[in-house]
Amino acid sequence: MRRIPVRPVRTTCLTAALLLTALAATPAPAAGRDLPDRYVVSREPGVLPEGIAVSTDGTLYVSSDGLGTLYRGRIGSPDLAPFPARGVEDRTSTLGVHTDRRGRVLSVGGATLTVHDRHGRLLARRTAEDGPLGAPHLNDLVVTGDAVYVTDWANPVIHRAELRGSTVGPLEPWLDIRSAFPGFPARYWLLNGIVADETGSTLLVASNGTEAVWRIGTADRDVSRLDLGEQSFGADGMVLSGRTLYAVLNYGAPHGVYIARLDRELRTGTVTHRLTDGPFDLPTTLARHGCRLYVVNSQLDEPPGRPPYTVSAIPDPTCADTQ
Repeated sequence: MRRIPVRPVRTTCLTAALLLTALAATPAPAAGRDLPDRYVVSREPGVLPEGIAVSTDGTLYVSSDGLGTLYRGRIGSPDLAPFPARGVEDRTSTLGVHTDRRGRVLSVGGATLTVHDRHGRLLARRTAEDGPLGAPHLNDLVVTGDAVYVTDWANPVIHRAELRGSTVGPLEPWLDIRSAFPGFPARYWLLNGIVADETGSTLLVASNGTEAVWRIGTADRDVSRLDLGEQSFGADGMVLSGRTLYAVLNYGAPHGVYIARLDRELRTGTVTHRLTDGPFDLPTTLARHGCRLYVVNSQLDEPPGRPPYTVSAIPDPTCADTQ
């Protein structure tokens, strides 16, 4: 959920044979065989898709870093179309996008958090304050039962807007995360993806700069590093389903989808799958629906990229463990 910095990529010790074996052993669920394996977000130049959400009814929403537009489609159709999100015409970049239980579409870009209904009507627009390094560059968000939490790519700050029914409160600085890693340069935290457990009591926040995922308790704001036993786990976008963490890595490791099984307290975990030979083109984030993972191909490494801009759908290998 970010712009990609230029940095040499370090590889991990994983053989191609093991990858091919793992992928071959993962059958696609029967329902998924009738669904597209590639979705065209847009054929318009310069779109650079970045964020994605899939609602429970199978509606896809994809954001554009290049133009700020939101796109909408269905998992049964290979083509998306612009979503008529009103009131954000001045936002030239949209990154994180999510839906909530009310069917609302929440997205962030620049300094603003916006909330739309499913028809595109603007319900709320909230602006983040400047942080210790200056103007905010909101990156990703997660919706819990009582709040929206938003990461800031430009500042080591997590913002929060309170939710009370249909009302969205002001977007305010909630946590300056620098105290978790004293001495680390503030400008290099580069906060990316953010997810929450089902109760909303625990957040996991990816920091590209520290090449780690950080665990935060929402009650006490206690911050600790998620121990995945990896030298580098600088995730971009993430999904948390129960104790399974899905993450897109495009920095400090081979590009692809990495899946980890976490302990009950979400403090430690083991990476169980590394899907790095998929049909990816600088992936930034993903969404999960059924037994499929929907991965955004951003092309952010070579802007403005080349149309068409796409989302790849791949089988979720963890489904094989429960069938």
